[in-house]
Amino acid sequence: MSMIRDLRAVVRPSRVSLRKESGTYDATRSPAAATAVVDCAVYRDGRRVETETALTPHEAVRLARRDGGFVWIGLHEPTEAEFSGIAGEFGLHPLAVEDAVQAHQRPKLERYDDSLFTVFKTIHYVEHDQLDANSEVVESGEVMCFTGRDFFITVRHGGQGSLRALRHRLQDDPELLAKGPSAVLHAIADHVVDGYIAVADAVQDDIDEVETEVFSPGRKGSPRGSDAGRIYQLKREVLEFKRAVSPLLRPMQLLSERPMRLIDPDIQKYFRDVADHLARVQEQVLGFDELLNSILQANLAQASVAQNEDMRKITSWAAIIAVPTMVCGVYGMNFDHMPELHWRYGYPVILGFTVVVCLGIHRTLKRNGWL
Repeated sequence: MSMIRDLRAVVRPSRVSLRKESGTYDATRSPAAATAVVDCAVYRDGRRVETETALTPHEAVRLARRDGGFVWIGLHEPTEAEFSGIAGEFGLHPLAVEDAVQAHQRPKLERYDDSLFTVFKTIHYVEHDQLDANSEVVESGEVMCFTGRDFFITVRHGGQGSLRALRHRLQDDPELLAKGPSAVLHAIADHVVDGYIAVADAVQDDIDEVETEVFSPGRKGSPRGSDAGRIYQLKREVLEFKRAVSPLLRPMQLLSERPMRLIDPDIQKYFRDVADHLARVQEQVLGFDELLNSILQANLAQASVAQNEDMRKITSWAAIIAVPTMVCGVYGMNFDHMPELHWRYGYPVILGFTVVVCLGIHRTLKRNGWL
């Protein structure tokens, strides 16, 4: 089917360079707004039903059930009171409603009666002029999706991950939207995973930069040990990235492999592509963690070697200084009867002997690489 073949083209434009989009914030809802509803629309035969005034969720449900089609409601950080009416309208399970309101959920796929509840973690790359021990590399948000026979509800948490552009792209492809809520679920899953791919590329650049600096010979101007803080910070950010990617792999495999009544068979096969991309990102993130471990160990080893070299130099100079210290200590005891004490050439001889011994020790230590 030509529509299905073009499915990837519809959602792929969401893969853009995060470095170009940095610093933008999609203020989907004003803090003073009285409702958490970002958008509410009815889609019939893949086309948005136009109305003279904006639809409320209750009006959208009545219109969809009367004339056919499905409702797509988008919410941003709703309160329990704001979401309770919508949850009651669609008969959403209380446990899923609680998860959607409270947020901070693990990526997952759950089935409640006649609906699917899916949690996605969105990841945004945070631009920074220079990576340091306090730099924020990735910022996470959440998108919860309720998929039913005639409705699709998204609940977003966090300032990033707006779905407005994705909604517009889907509305430009009526054949795809005609497949129902499952087409929207696939588009969001693909959009989120594409975001992971872009973030992984950006994090790879940061890791390459740190790796180059750690192994650069003769690097100057950087305090010793400063790289360890940056590496540890990167490890923490990669761990946050990993928490978003790894748990999502199983839900995507279930959506692509297990027949589900709410997922259109023509759409289901395209979840395999999402699962494949997600598996690639997971491998990349696991590689980041292992690489950062190796870089951190190498950095600590370099610091240990540098400290050993410092101690060798200090020890070498202490050995050299010990010779005149010993001589001065012996001849500073003020005894009347001491060898060469009253000899005319005693002072220059002892002084010359001290210098020769110190030079001999210096030459030996330098030849052995201690100085």
